Amino acid sequence: MEHLQTQGISLPRLGLGTFRLQGDACRVAVESALSLGYRHLDTAEMYGNEEPIGAAIAAAGVARQDLHVTTKVWHENLAPDAIRRAFDTSLKKLKLDHVDLYLVHWPSRNMNLPAIFETLMKLKGEGRTRAIGVANFTTALLKTVVEEIRAPIACNQIEYHVMLDQTPVREYLAAKSIPLVAYCPLAQGRVATDEVLTKIGRKHHASAAQVALKWLLDQDGVAAIPKASRPESQQANLDALKVTLDDEDRKAIAALPKDTRCVNPGFAPAWD
Repeated sequence: MEHLQTQGISLPRLGLGTFRLQGDACRVAVESALSLGYRHLDTAEMYGNEEPIGAAIAAAGVARQDLHVTTKVWHENLAPDAIRRAFDTSLKKLKLDHVDLYLVHWPSRNMNLPAIFETLMKLKGEGRTRAIGVANFTTALLKTVVEEIRAPIACNQIEYHVMLDQTPVREYLAAKSIPLVAYCPLAQGRVATDEVLTKIGRKHHASAAQVALKWLLDQDGVAAIPKASRPESQQANLDALKVTLDDEDRKAIAALPKDTRCVNPGFAPAWD
């Protein structure tokens, strides 16, 4: 597994997304992923599954230093005191003494960015999170965080897949050597039935989903966190790393429509 080095942490390029995994099903899925070799787990306060993930980590017996755990603070809890309360709750549920990466899950319209990052930097200084970052931040918001506040963010986690163009934010992140962590990397299953991806997959004895995933992971500075609850799906995502796409494949993928956004809640920012 390749890793991305960012702000003092080593981020495995393929991780396990856990949105909508709940209770025992979530615990079993995470235990399965860890047994298959996954070492990057992604969760959030809002997912309501930090407890079963903590139970799975405890049961798996993987050395803590070999594991990367990301969690996130919800956009309604971005006041300094609320961030601390949310963080303490997340850590307790995960049964950990620190997380590797703590993200602002979504920007909010009335947030005080300097105060937010002052609080996050204190958590980092206390050794309770090894790095801090953001999710769903636009280029304009990133510029404020990186160039004005000068916060040492380790990533921006955004929706990114073969069906959604993210060129402006991707180019900004690349210029600043900040990793892009792609959520919904399989467009919530939409890639599985795409004819172009299926045809490319046949050529490489791979599935359309594996082609879509490898297209992402072939890009410098990009990691991906597909959700997968079944061991077969988790293994298939790992096996995507073995696919070798050629220039013809990339050209065909580049020609796909890139205007499908799967996640666009009412509180989302004005996208790039």
